[in-house]
Amino acid sequence: MANRLRRLSAREICQGLGGLGFEVVAVRGSHAKLRRTTPDGRRQTLTVPLHRELASGTLRAIFRQACRFVPEEELRSLFFRDG
Repeated sequence: MANRLRRLSAREICQGLGGLGFEVVAVRGSHAKLRRTTPDGRRQTLTVPLHRELASGTLRAIFRQACRFVPEEELRSLFFRDG
């Protein structure tokens, strides 16, 4: 059985990613830019729309983007119910 996405707000996503070292560096309109810098100086940036409840496709897109920087195992518990 496939894992189900949780219903999350932008605030919950920002807090969860904050625990992984990301911080909000800019807000423009209805989007927040989150960034963290690796020990070797590389910047890793994610964009999150500031909505009360994010659509499932949007959550999947944020999950895929975050997987470029963070191991999937660390992200699954934030995004998925069974993870």
